Amino acid sequence: MSGAEFVPLSLTPILIGVFAAISCALPGNFLVLRKQALMGDAISHVVLPGIVVGFLITRSLDAWAMLLGAAAAALFSVVAIDVIRRISRIETGAIMGVVFTTLFALGVLLLEQSDASSVHLDVEHALMGNLESLIWLEARGWSSLLDPKALASLPPELPRLALSLVLILGLMLIFWRPLKISTFDEGYAESLGLPVRAISLGLVMVAALAAVTAFDAVGSIIVIAMFICPAAAARLMTDRLSAQIWWSVVFACLSAILGYILAGYGPMWIGFDHAVSAAGMIATISGLILGICAVFGPKRQARTG
Repeated sequence: MSGAEFVPLSLTPILIGVFAAISCALPGNFLVLRKQALMGDAISHVVLPGIVVGFLITRSLDAWAMLLGAAAAALFSVVAIDVIRRISRIETGAIMGVVFTTLFALGVLLLEQSDASSVHLDVEHALMGNLESLIWLEARGWSSLLDPKALASLPPELPRLALSLVLILGLMLIFWRPLKISTFDEGYAESLGLPVRAISLGLVMVAALAAVTAFDAVGSIIVIAMFICPAAAARLMTDRLSAQIWWSVVFACLSAILGYILAGYGPMWIGFDHAVSAAGMIATISGLILGICAVFGPKRQARTG
C-alpha cells in the first residue's frame, strides 16, 4: 500500500488504536498488581450510563460532557462497591460484577429509550466503537503530516486521545513513588503518611479518563481488553515494575497494530470477501498475546507453580 492510500485510510485509525491501548494499559498495570483487574472491566462498563446521561443533559457529544458524566458514573460505582462491601459479607469481585453489569444494563436501557442513536451513540457503537470510520480524508500522503490545512482536518478523536495519553503518563510520573509503594504494601504506605484511599481513588479516576476518551473511538470491547491483557501478559515476563510497564506498552501497541491490519486484510488473505471488526480483532490479538505469555513467559512458573 502506498503512502497516498495508507495515510488517509489507515494511519489515523492505527494511531487512535495505539493511543487508546496504551492509555488503558498504563493504569491497568496497577489494577492488575492490586488484584483489582475487575475494576478496569467495571469502569469500562459504567462509563456508558455516564456518557448517555451527559448527552441527555447537554444534548451534544461534547468531550467534556462525556468525560464529566463518565467520571461521575465511575465515582458512583466506586462508592457503591465500597458501601456494599462494608455493609455485607459479599466478596468484592462479586460486588463489582453486580455493580458494573447493573450500570451497563442501565446505560443500554437509556440508549434504547433516548434518541441518542441519531447522533451515532447506540449499543453497537458502545461495544465496537467506530475505529474503521476514523479516516483522514484530507490527507494526500506523507506530506500531509506537515500540511497545517490537512492537519486541521484530523479526526478529533486523535488529538483527544493523544492529550489523554500525555496527561495519564504525566500523572503516573508525578505520583510514581506513592503509587508504587501503596500498590505493593498499603500498610507501609500508611505508616509513611501516604493517603492510601486517595491514591486508590485517583487511580480509578485515571482509569476512568482512559476509558471515556477511548470509548467513543474504540468501544468497550477494546477498553476491557487493554486494561487487563497487556498488563497481565507483561506480569508474566518480568518481576520488575518498570520493565512490566514497558512490556505492557509493547503488547498494547502490537495488539492495536496487528489487530487493525488483520481485521482489514486477514479475511482477504484466506479467501473471504469482507473485513471483520477492528475492535474485536484487536481484543482477540491481545488475548492471544496473553495466552502465549502464559505458556512461554519466563515468569509463568512463579505464577502457576
